[in-house]
Amino acid sequence: MKTLDLRGLKCPLPVLKTRRYLTALAPGETVEVACTDPLSAIDLPNLLRETGDLLESQIKADGALVFVIRKAGA
Repeated sequence: MKTLDLRGLKCPLPVLKTRRYLTALAPGETVEVACTDPLSAIDLPNLLRETGDLLESQIKADGALVFVIRKAGA
């Protein structure tokens, strides 16, 4: 699994960087995205509704919101 560390970035950067990163993934690949911006809890699920990619899990760990996302199409 790949990791995208976006801790310390404020809205809208976590969503923009995640969107860009997802375009480079092959279908079925997963990425773990770590964010400290509290708005990410709303913004990233909304992004995935737009892109059709799958949010496999969302947890709080080490002061960050951690999302596991699977690229759609596999």
